[in-house]
Amino acid sequence: MKKVLLFSAIALMTTLVACGPSAEERAAAEQATADSIAAADAAMVAAEAAAVSAAAADTAVATMDSTVSAIVDTIKAAVK
Repeated sequence: MKKVLLFSAIALMTTLVACGPSAEERAAAEQATADSIAAADAAMVAAEAAAVSAAAADTAVATMDSTVSAIVDTIKAAVK
């Protein structure tokens, strides 16, 4: 009886090991993970660059608004 149970346990373990992913599948999964991380990093860098660009544009517009307001105030003062 012990031999039958031992043989069954070995057969079960062999079956479970055979069902696992192959080395190629594991390598492909690792590469897919690395590609996903690289894509996420690239998207984050692009988003940061867009945010910096938008902030710079907002600063430029605010500076222009201040300059235009100063010119308008100077003209109004000169007209009075």
